[in-house]
Amino acid sequence: MGGDYAPQEIVQGALLARAQLGVDIVLVGSAEAVLPELRRHNAAQSVEIVDAPEQVGMGEEPTIVRRKPNSSIMVTMDLVKQGRAEAAVAAGNTGAAMAAALFRIGRLPGIERPAIGAMLPTLKLGKRVLLLDVGANTDSRPRFLEQFALMGALYSRYVLGVAEPKVGLLNIGEERGKGNELVADAYEMLVKNPHVPFAGNCEGRDVMTGRFDVVVCDGFMGNVLLKFAEGVGLVALQILREELPRGIPGKIGIALMRNNLGQVKQRMDYAAYGGGLLLGVNGVCIIAHGSSKAQGILSAIRLAKEALDNRVLERIQQQLILPM
Repeated sequence: MGGDYAPQEIVQGALLARAQLGVDIVLVGSAEAVLPELRRHNAAQSVEIVDAPEQVGMGEEPTIVRRKPNSSIMVTMDLVKQGRAEAAVAAGNTGAAMAAALFRIGRLPGIERPAIGAMLPTLKLGKRVLLLDVGANTDSRPRFLEQFALMGALYSRYVLGVAEPKVGLLNIGEERGKGNELVADAYEMLVKNPHVPFAGNCEGRDVMTGRFDVVVCDGFMGNVLLKFAEGVGLVALQILREELPRGIPGKIGIALMRNNLGQVKQRMDYAAYGGGLLLGVNGVCIIAHGSSKAQGILSAIRLAKEALDNRVLERIQQQLILPM
C-alpha cells in the first residue's frame, strides 16, 4: 500500500516479477483495494493477498507502527519473522519500514544501527557503487559508519561479485583529517579495522566514477546525495530529449541512434536500481523508491532475490567481526 502509485503500480510490478523472475508473491494490504487490481490483470486466483486494513502515511512518525499492528508494513514484517515470506519489499514510509523491521525481526548481532544501501551507476560500464546509509539514520556515530563499511564490503564481495572491494568514506577532501568530527573519527576507525578494505576518503565528484565499490556516509548526507544524483539523471535525460531532435540532422541522428539512446536511459534511470537493501536487520528487506512504478518494483524484487540467492544475511553473520 506504500508509494505514490499504490496499489496499481505495486501490483503490476509484482506480477512482472512473478513472470520474469519466477518468484512467488504475497501482496500485503487492503484486500478491498488490491483485489480489483489483480482482477484487472486476470491474476485474482493465482496471487495470495494477506489483508492488512491499516496503513502508515508518508507523513507519520515511524514509531506509529507500534500503534498500528495491522498496518501493511507490520504485517509484512510479521510474515518474514514467521518464515511465511523470505523477503519484504516496501515503497512507503522509509522510517516506518525500518522501525517495523527492527520491532518485528530485529537487528543482526553486533550491528547497532541498520543502514539502507542504494546502488548507483558509475562511469564504468556494468559497474555499480553501493552507497550507504541513504536514509535510515540521519544522525550517526563513527562506529555506525564503521559497521556500515563492513556490511557494505561483504555485500559488494558476495552479492555484487567484487573480489577486492574498495570502501570510501564520503568527505569534503581526500586528505586524512578532513571533514567534520564524525567523519574524521570514522576515518581513524576504518584505517585500524583490518576487516574493512578501506581505500580512503571519497569526494562527492568521485562517488560515481567507479573508483570505489562502496561509499559510506551518514543517512542525512546519503539521502541528499542519492536524490541529487537521481535529479541530475532526470535533468540530463530531459536535455537529451529536447536538444537532440532539433533540426533535420537531429531527427536523422535520433533515428540512427535509437538503440544507443535506449542504453543511455537504462544506465541513467534510477528506477532500474530498485531502491535499497536494509542491511543490518535479521531478514531481507528492500526499501523501494516512494515514486516507484511497475519497473521500479520489479527491480526492487530482483534486488531481494539477489540477496536471497547470494545468502547475504548468512555471509554477514558469518563474517561480522567488530572490535569491542
